[in-house]
Amino acid sequence: MTEPDPDSDPAYGAVRRAGVLRVSRPGTEWLSTGWNGGRRTADCAYNVSVPEGWERTDLAAYVDERLERAGFAGGEAELPGPEPKPKPGPTLLTGVEQADARGARYGSVTAYATAGISNPAALPMDPLPDNRPDDSSTDERTRDGSSGPARGTVNVIVGTTRALAPGALANLVAVAAEAKAATLLAATGFPGTTTDAIVAGHDPTGERLEFSGSGTDVGAATRACVREAVRASLRAHYEDCDAELPDSVSDATYGVSTDVRADVFRPALEDESGAPDSQR
Repeated sequence: MTEPDPDSDPAYGAVRRAGVLRVSRPGTEWLSTGWNGGRRTADCAYNVSVPEGWERTDLAAYVDERLERAGFAGGEAELPGPEPKPKPGPTLLTGVEQADARGARYGSVTAYATAGISNPAALPMDPLPDNRPDDSSTDERTRDGSSGPARGTVNVIVGTTRALAPGALANLVAVAAEAKAATLLAATGFPGTTTDAIVAGHDPTGERLEFSGSGTDVGAATRACVREAVRASLRAHYEDCDAELPDSVSDATYGVSTDVRADVFRPALEDESGAPDSQR
């Protein structure tokens, strides 16, 4: 794995403007876990900061407005005429200002992150044994992020110049999520927030790789880049604002702790005839 020239431009370049981070590489295929996610081929992916108290629900229109305001191609309002208007590239939303965005690169990988922890999602390893799921006990806003990001949210956009097999691109999301969680656990004590999202991209014209796990060059580079970008953004965010990292979910403005305990069971075993064998 070759480290890029520190004086050269990143393979996935980025620019911040009017509260929007644009990450660019022509012809990239992206896989997004965020709003309107899934697979998409586009030249750019975006990370959009929303103001405090933001409550918009017409997200497609809002994203178009923000991209138009920033002067970035992709917003529907920028594309007049009778022809069908292409959708913008994958777009993430965050309560963290783009001034706190940080990037990192190594080998074929570049990653960008914005990180804030005002809405932590804790996962205790020893929940009370009699707890059971109760949807009514959890604020709808914090349970599924349906009202949009709080002042926290950890968003990651990562791209490689390699061409990844379909499963390898999906796995790159998992590798990035694992690196994000490990970094946040070490830095904050929480594995994430209630509204985190990841966009992973690859170059279909690059050298093809069938795998992207942690033992591969692209997987290792992704782990390193996500770690450095998330840690640097977290540091910038809390150095530049009056807020402090919460010590617990109860100390946070928003947040959840998954304190329920699920029932564990053993899958049934069948003999060669297909009949269940209750003795094994």
